[in-house]
Amino acid sequence: MARADVQPEGSPAPAPLEAPVTDGIDLPDDDQLGYRGPAACRASGVTYRQLDYWARTGLVEPSVRNPSGSGNHRLYSFRDILVLKVVKRLLDTGVSLQQIRIAVAALRDHGVDDLATITLMSDGASVYECTSDDQVIDLMRGGQGVFGIALGSVWREVEGTLSELPSERPGAEEIAEHPGDELRSRRERRKAV
Repeated sequence: MARADVQPEGSPAPAPLEAPVTDGIDLPDDDQLGYRGPAACRASGVTYRQLDYWARTGLVEPSVRNPSGSGNHRLYSFRDILVLKVVKRLLDTGVSLQQIRIAVAALRDHGVDDLATITLMSDGASVYECTSDDQVIDLMRGGQGVFGIALGSVWREVEGTLSELPSERPGAEEIAEHPGDELRSRRERRKAV
Protein backbone atom coordinates (compact mmCIF):
# COMPACT_ATOMS: atom_id res chain seq x y z
CA MET A 1 0.00 0.00 0.00
CA ALA A 2 1.52 3.29 -1.06
CA ARG A 3 1.48 6.16 1.38
CA ALA A 4 -0.34 9.24 0.16
CA ASP A 5 1.17 12.60 1.00
CA VAL A 6 -1.91 14.46 2.15
CA GLN A 7 -1.68 18.02 3.39
CA PRO A 8 -5.08 18.73 4.99
CA GLU A 9 -6.31 22.13 5.98
CA GLY A 10 -6.04 22.93 9.68
CA SER A 11 -3.85 20.57 11.66
CA PRO A 12 -1.13 18.83 9.68
CA ALA A 13 -1.46 15.11 9.08
CA PRO A 14 1.01 13.15 11.16
CA ALA A 15 4.03 11.71 9.43
CA PRO A 16 5.07 8.10 10.02
CA LEU A 17 7.02 7.74 13.22
CA GLU A 18 10.77 7.74 12.83
CA ALA A 19 13.35 6.61 15.33
CA PRO A 20 14.09 9.63 17.55
CA VAL A 21 17.29 10.40 19.40
CA THR A 22 16.73 9.05 22.90
CA ASP A 23 19.38 11.02 24.79
CA GLY A 24 18.02 12.82 27.82
CA ILE A 25 15.14 10.49 28.65
CA ASP A 26 13.93 11.24 32.15
CA LEU A 27 14.76 8.49 34.59
CA PRO A 28 12.06 7.35 37.02
CA ASP A 29 12.12 8.52 40.61
CA ASP A 30 13.60 6.17 43.20
CA ASP A 31 10.29 6.02 45.06
CA GLN A 32 8.40 4.84 41.97
CA LEU A 33 6.30 1.70 42.29
CA GLY A 34 7.44 -1.33 40.36
CA TYR A 35 5.80 -4.55 39.28
CA ARG A 36 7.59 -7.87 38.89
CA GLY A 37 7.56 -9.82 35.65
CA PRO A 38 4.50 -12.00 36.34
CA ALA A 39 2.41 -8.94 37.27
CA ALA A 40 3.64 -7.08 34.17
CA CYS A 41 2.69 -10.09 32.03
CA ARG A 42 -0.76 -10.32 33.54
CA ALA A 43 -1.47 -6.61 33.12
CA SER A 44 -0.13 -6.37 29.57
CA GLY A 45 -1.18 -9.73 28.15
CA VAL A 46 2.30 -10.77 27.04
CA THR A 47 3.98 -14.05 27.88
CA TYR A 48 6.91 -14.17 30.26
CA ARG A 49 9.06 -15.37 27.39
CA GLN A 50 8.15 -12.26 25.34
CA LEU A 51 8.76 -10.03 28.35
CA ASP A 52 12.20 -11.51 28.93
CA TYR A 53 13.16 -11.32 25.24
CA TRP A 54 12.02 -7.71 24.91
CA ALA A 55 13.94 -6.74 28.06
CA ARG A 56 17.12 -8.45 26.80
CA THR A 57 16.85 -6.88 23.33
CA GLY A 58 15.99 -3.40 24.63
CA LEU A 59 12.48 -3.11 23.18
CA VAL A 60 10.87 -2.50 26.58
CA GLU A 61 13.31 -2.53 29.46
CA PRO A 62 12.14 -2.29 33.07
CA SER A 63 12.77 1.28 34.20
CA VAL A 64 12.36 0.82 37.96
CA ARG A 65 14.93 -1.96 38.34
CA ASN A 66 16.79 -3.76 35.58
CA PRO A 67 19.26 -6.02 37.35
CA SER A 68 22.18 -7.73 35.75
CA GLY A 69 22.86 -11.24 36.97
CA SER A 70 20.68 -13.41 39.12
CA GLY A 71 19.07 -12.86 42.48
CA ASN A 72 17.23 -9.63 41.71
CA HIS A 73 13.92 -9.27 39.96
CA ARG A 74 13.13 -6.81 37.21
CA LEU A 75 10.65 -4.16 38.22
CA TYR A 76 8.45 -2.56 35.57
CA SER A 77 6.84 0.86 35.99
CA PHE A 78 3.27 1.72 35.05
CA ARG A 79 4.60 3.37 31.89
CA ASP A 80 6.60 0.24 30.98
CA ILE A 81 3.50 -1.93 31.31
CA LEU A 82 1.44 0.53 29.27
CA VAL A 83 4.04 0.31 26.49
CA LEU A 84 4.10 -3.50 26.77
CA LYS A 85 0.33 -3.62 26.23
CA VAL A 86 0.61 -1.30 23.22
CA VAL A 87 3.39 -3.48 21.76
CA LYS A 88 1.20 -6.55 22.22
CA ARG A 89 -1.73 -4.90 20.45
CA LEU A 90 0.44 -3.73 17.56
CA LEU A 91 1.91 -7.23 17.17
CA ASP A 92 -1.56 -8.76 17.25
CA THR A 93 -2.60 -6.52 14.35
CA GLY A 94 0.38 -7.50 12.21
CA VAL A 95 2.69 -4.52 12.58
CA SER A 96 6.34 -5.51 12.13
CA LEU A 97 8.64 -5.57 15.14
CA GLN A 98 10.87 -3.05 13.33
CA GLN A 99 7.99 -0.52 13.13
CA ILE A 100 7.04 -1.30 16.73
CA ARG A 101 10.60 -0.50 17.86
CA ILE A 102 10.34 2.89 16.13
CA ALA A 103 6.95 3.57 17.75
CA VAL A 104 8.25 2.60 21.22
CA ALA A 105 11.28 4.86 20.78
CA ALA A 106 8.97 7.75 19.86
CA LEU A 107 6.73 7.09 22.88
CA ARG A 108 9.76 7.30 25.20
CA ASP A 109 10.06 11.00 24.34
CA HIS A 110 6.64 11.75 25.83
CA GLY A 111 5.84 12.35 29.47
CA VAL A 112 3.54 9.85 31.12
CA ASP A 113 0.65 12.33 31.12
CA ASP A 114 1.11 12.98 27.39
CA LEU A 115 0.64 9.30 26.59
CA ALA A 116 -3.04 9.41 27.55
CA THR A 117 -3.74 11.90 24.73
CA ILE A 118 -2.08 9.90 21.93
CA THR A 119 -3.76 7.61 19.43
CA LEU A 120 -1.48 5.34 17.43
CA MET A 121 -2.80 4.66 13.93
CA SER A 122 -1.43 2.14 11.48
CA ASP A 123 -1.98 0.90 7.97
CA GLY A 124 -0.16 -2.33 8.81
CA ALA A 125 3.15 -1.04 7.45
CA SER A 126 3.72 2.27 9.24
CA VAL A 127 2.68 3.58 12.63
CA TYR A 128 1.43 7.16 13.00
CA GLU A 129 1.12 9.22 16.16
CA CYS A 130 -2.04 11.32 16.38
CA THR A 131 -2.70 13.85 19.11
CA SER A 132 -6.02 15.22 17.84
CA ASP A 133 -9.23 13.94 16.31
CA ASP A 134 -8.48 15.97 13.17
CA GLN A 135 -5.24 14.06 12.65
CA VAL A 136 -7.05 10.73 12.95
CA ILE A 137 -9.69 11.86 10.44
CA ASP A 138 -7.03 13.14 8.03
CA LEU A 139 -5.24 9.78 8.14
CA MET A 140 -8.46 7.93 7.49
CA ARG A 141 -9.27 10.20 4.54
CA GLY A 142 -5.83 9.59 3.08
CA GLY A 143 -6.26 5.83 3.43
CA GLN A 144 -3.34 5.58 5.84
CA GLY A 145 -5.17 4.57 9.00
CA VAL A 146 -6.64 1.11 9.10
CA PHE A 147 -6.77 0.73 12.86
CA GLY A 148 -5.99 2.80 15.90
CA ILE A 149 -5.01 2.33 19.51
CA ALA A 150 -6.14 5.09 21.87
CA LEU A 151 -3.52 5.09 24.62
CA GLY A 152 -5.99 6.69 27.05
CA SER A 153 -8.20 3.60 27.01
CA VAL A 154 -5.18 1.30 27.28
CA TRP A 155 -4.06 3.45 30.23
CA ARG A 156 -7.35 2.84 32.03
CA GLU A 157 -7.22 -0.92 31.38
CA VAL A 158 -3.68 -1.20 32.73
CA GLU A 159 -4.50 1.00 35.72
CA GLY A 160 -7.49 -1.19 36.62
CA THR A 161 -5.52 -4.41 36.31
CA LEU A 162 -2.50 -3.13 38.27
CA SER A 163 -4.70 -1.99 41.16
CA GLU A 164 -5.31 -5.68 41.91
CA LEU A 165 -1.67 -6.83 41.56
CA PRO A 166 1.26 -6.71 43.99
CA SER A 167 3.73 -3.85 43.67
CA GLU A 168 6.93 -2.88 45.39
CA ARG A 169 9.44 -0.07 45.63
CA PRO A 170 13.03 -0.63 44.60
CA GLY A 171 15.17 -1.57 47.58
CA ALA A 172 12.15 -2.17 49.83
CA GLU A 173 9.93 -5.04 50.78
CA GLU A 174 6.85 -5.68 48.70
CA ILE A 175 4.20 -3.03 49.37
CA ALA A 176 0.99 -4.71 48.40
CA GLU A 177 1.18 -8.40 49.09
CA HIS A 178 -0.98 -10.46 46.81
CA PRO A 179 -3.68 -12.18 48.83
CA GLY A 180 -3.21 -15.90 48.92
CA ASP A 181 0.52 -15.81 48.21
CA GLU A 182 1.24 -18.79 50.41
CA LEU A 183 4.76 -19.40 49.12
CA ARG A 184 5.83 -15.84 49.98
CA SER A 185 4.32 -16.18 53.45
CA ARG A 186 6.32 -19.36 54.06
CA ARG A 187 9.55 -17.68 52.97
CA GLU A 188 8.91 -14.74 55.29
CA ARG A 189 8.25 -17.07 58.24
CA ARG A 190 11.43 -19.00 57.43
CA LYS A 191 13.48 -15.77 57.39
CA ALA A 192 12.07 -14.74 60.78
CA VAL A 193 13.23 -17.98 62.43
